This record gives sequence, structure tokens and C-alpha cells, in this order.
Amino acid sequence: MEPGVREYMLRIVNTMSLGLLWMAINSTAGIMYDLAFIHDHLRLGNILFYLWFVVSLAVYLWWVIRLWRKPLHFED
Repeated sequence: MEPGVREYMLRIVNTMSLGLLWMAINSTAGIMYDLAFIHDHLRLGNILFYLWFVVSLAVYLWWVIRLWRKPLHFED
């Protein structure tokens, strides 16, 4: 496989796998452990969950943007 194509495919796989892992962690914590739903009043668990959600999303997006800004090395 060409080095540039391999590098491009690795970027796609890394972006998708980390994104799916992020979604799995947040959906598990939010739905299964009932942290995403505010029932009667706001609890500390809800606040920590949403804080984690926003911070981890920002870090994930920063990582993806940093990864895709690097130039690909296609050799002629």
C-alpha cells in the first residue's frame, strides 16, 4: 500500500474509533447510569456528567483538528 494512502486510512480509522469510544463512554454514563436525565432536581452527578461531556468533546475536537491539519505525505 502507498505510504500516503496508508497514512490517510489510519487517520480515518483513528478518528472514527476514538469518536465511537467517546460516544460509547458518554452514552453509557448518561443513559445506563442515569446521569444525563434531570428528574426532580439537579444533582452533583448531573453537573459532573455534563462538565465531563463538554470538556471531553472539546478535547476530542481539538485532537481531530490537530490530526487533520498535518499534511499527508504522498510520494510521486
